Amino acid sequence: MSPVRIQRRRTAGWRKPDNCVIVSRPSRFGNPFTIAAAVEAEMGDPRSACAENYREWLRVGTAGGWYEQTYRIGKQVFDRRRVLAELHTLRGKDLACTCPLPEPGQPDHCHAAVLLKLANEAAA
Repeated sequence: MSPVRIQRRRTAGWRKPDNCVIVSRPSRFGNPFTIAAAVEAEMGDPRSACAENYREWLRVGTAGGWYEQTYRIGKQVFDRRRVLAELHTLRGKDLACTCPLPEPGQPDHCHAAVLLKLANEAAA
């Protein structure tokens, strides 16, 4: 069975399923691109823009001067090199993030969907 994205809940009684890794912002795999910044920059659909920026950050790095190797939000540092170096640890695992799940047949605009694809296509 292929790994899937799970919506992480912060409600009483919710438990992370077995074989699942939480990749929300406080994790080492978190997305440094925020919805607030996407709204401020008037980037159309902010959730989609955040996922696309994350995908491109991992894909191109600092080429073209668009992205930095690292970003900081408060005390947390997001390091592109670390995400890529540890991508293999996500292979075959379900990934959980707080982003809402898409409606059936709709694209998944979450950085966890980006990580699922990258981690598992690397195995192919």
